[in-house]
Amino acid sequence: MASELTTSAARQRAGLSGWLRRNLFSSWWNAAVSLVLLGLLAMLAVRLFQWLIIDAQWAGSAPSACADTTSLCWPFVRARWPQFLYGLYPSEEVWRVNLGLAAGALLGAALAVRRMPARRWIAAFLLLAYPPLAWWLFRGGTWGLTPVQTSLWGGFFLTLVVTGSVFWVSLLAGVLLALGRQSRLALVRQACTVWIEFWRAVPVLVLLFVVIIMLPLFLPANIEIDKLGRAMIAFAILMSTYLAEAVRGGLQSLSAGQYEAARALGLNWRQSRLHVVLPQALAVSLPQITSNFIGLFKETTVLLVIGLFDLLGEVQRAASDPQWLGTGTTAAGYIFVAVFFWTACFCLSRASSRLERRITRYRAAAT
Repeated sequence: MASELTTSAARQRAGLSGWLRRNLFSSWWNAAVSLVLLGLLAMLAVRLFQWLIIDAQWAGSAPSACADTTSLCWPFVRARWPQFLYGLYPSEEVWRVNLGLAAGALLGAALAVRRMPARRWIAAFLLLAYPPLAWWLFRGGTWGLTPVQTSLWGGFFLTLVVTGSVFWVSLLAGVLLALGRQSRLALVRQACTVWIEFWRAVPVLVLLFVVIIMLPLFLPANIEIDKLGRAMIAFAILMSTYLAEAVRGGLQSLSAGQYEAARALGLNWRQSRLHVVLPQALAVSLPQITSNFIGLFKETTVLLVIGLFDLLGEVQRAASDPQWLGTGTTAAGYIFVAVFFWTACFCLSRASSRLERRITRYRAAAT
């Protein structure tokens, strides 16, 4: 056993050294260039570590803790942490946000457990019932809950609400548009095609301003949609077209035998799409759907241009406080936002890859 471990370790070392010789030190010229570049990277890493960690301000939570405005000010992040999370949401009502988000996280975690009983019911509740219940909990105004206007929503909370709500609506609308684009009815097929191609060509900022400004002109006088609702409608229109194309690619990847098998089993059009075609198409489209979801998660930062403050907007608003003015404060805020978005997107990507592997193993075992 010990000899096997020694042999395995020797192979790993030989593999690494062999890779270095082939790619970095194959000749004297490559070795010289590699050493110079590695030296520059080491110098940059040392300077970056010194700026981020050693020379940065860490102690305290008041503006006086960052007397040197040029050094990185981490007390700024600590002091404005509640604002980064909830925006201007009333502090005495924050429990509603925590309860709603915790419930969604627990339902998602339960759904991820393979042998969890009643997984279908959990998925149905999470998809159909949870979004309106969470929206009612956050907004309030009925059943004794204090109303909280959406203009007070912000930070990470607003990012999650916009991303989750828009993706929920867009996925359902995208599936319908993808099926409509393959419809046998020429009118339905052409209408879905024109809708998708038109909105895909419109930049997100243009669509955002068009919906924000023009949507109230087409609504009855007794119906009013606030700015956040109009922004989510704009995002949903655009994202549904992207998801429709992703799902359509998955539908086109299926062989004709799948449709024929569904008809042979006596399934009608709705049953065959719901039980046979769509599950396979969504599995094939999962990488593109995940990519669109990550893009939507990052696109929420454009809400800043219409006066809605997501995580990036709250950082900018907090950094503009006269008590916290300084390049070190602004830099700390931007680094925090960058690390946060990178971590969230990386976790989403890893979760998607794990789900893809599970689907691949399941389909391989089924065949």
